[in-house]
Amino acid sequence: MAYQVLARKLRPQNFHSLVGQEHVLRALVHALDEQRLHHAYLFSGTRGVGKTTIARILARCLNCEQGISSTPCGVCSSCVEISEGRFVDLIEVDAASRTKVEDTRELLENVQYAPTRGRFKVYLIDEVHMLSTSSFNALLKTLEEPPPHVKFLLATTDPHKLPVTVLSRCLQFNLKNMPAEQIATYLQKVLGEEQINFDEPSVWQIGRAAKGSMRDALSLTDQAIAFCGGQLNETAVNQMLGSIDQSRVVALVQALQQGDASAILQQVAELAEQGQNFVVALEDLLSMLHQIAVCQVVPNAPVAVQFDHQVMQDLAQAMPAADIQLFYQMGSVAHKDLALAPDIRNGFEMALLRMLAFRPQIDPQQIRQVAMPQIALPQASSSAPEATPEA
Repeated sequence: MAYQVLARKLRPQNFHSLVGQEHVLRALVHALDEQRLHHAYLFSGTRGVGKTTIARILARCLNCEQGISSTPCGVCSSCVEISEGRFVDLIEVDAASRTKVEDTRELLENVQYAPTRGRFKVYLIDEVHMLSTSSFNALLKTLEEPPPHVKFLLATTDPHKLPVTVLSRCLQFNLKNMPAEQIATYLQKVLGEEQINFDEPSVWQIGRAAKGSMRDALSLTDQAIAFCGGQLNETAVNQMLGSIDQSRVVALVQALQQGDASAILQQVAELAEQGQNFVVALEDLLSMLHQIAVCQVVPNAPVAVQFDHQVMQDLAQAMPAADIQLFYQMGSVAHKDLALAPDIRNGFEMALLRMLAFRPQIDPQQIRQVAMPQIALPQASSSAPEATPEA
């Protein structure tokens, strides 16, 4: 049997197996269980967070032969056909490839007819923001007052491009990016079920690199399994992702703390020799500065897996808080400016040198010890003013 990638193999088939998006699931489950169903739903969010998956599960809930429920049986012919993508009353449309008004009118011609197999005829329009203005206008009336047997499920990565008239006709659900911790925890479960050996830092690196997308995380996991030969380890995963070894980021932070420009340039040169991505290097530097700032404020706070707890504590004690805040702010600005630099290495170097140039020369602890100038204040007289003699 051909290998099936993890993102397709592990696609959830019911609401209970979904990871994250609790705020969306809560609303949908209550609506289904209480039979308070809207005729149009809009799911928005970045790629790989579950928009199309939730829409397909909702279609199963609506058309399960056991009745409308938040827990479809999964074994009836309707549930099986929907999961296999061959249910006749689930019409999936890729709006990116069918943008013309003629396509939309052709789609709506069959809205008036009753469903062939299921309870509802469900129109799932993916990337709906790609429709033309004429297509949206053709859709408006049907979207506002569809026949009782029709449900519209819209999905988009850019809801700001949708006309307000469309947004006002839909129940809107904004799917959130998933935290790296939640992704890493799920990947550990997946790798355990797949009997793949791994270490925790490698899974954490994949969780961070996914940037909130579970589908991206599973795709990167597939790539890491192939790259590492079936055994994930931090060094190999960092090499695959182009991430920077923690020791090099620590060396950069120490050079900034010591004001050693020569050491900074040497570290940048070594990163360039290894072919590292300087955007990733700056992101790793910012992540470490954030962790140091947290340790300064809350010494007992948990430290992210990719950082050594003792190293973070030592740097937190050695560096003034003002320096950390300044470096982070300037690094955040430099992250946006790197794309504009004529040479990305030079842009990275200039960001680090700028941090040194604007670094405060006086330790904030010494500021309180500077003597304030004494200002003589006028003293009020204790005696009453003399009375003016009468003429």
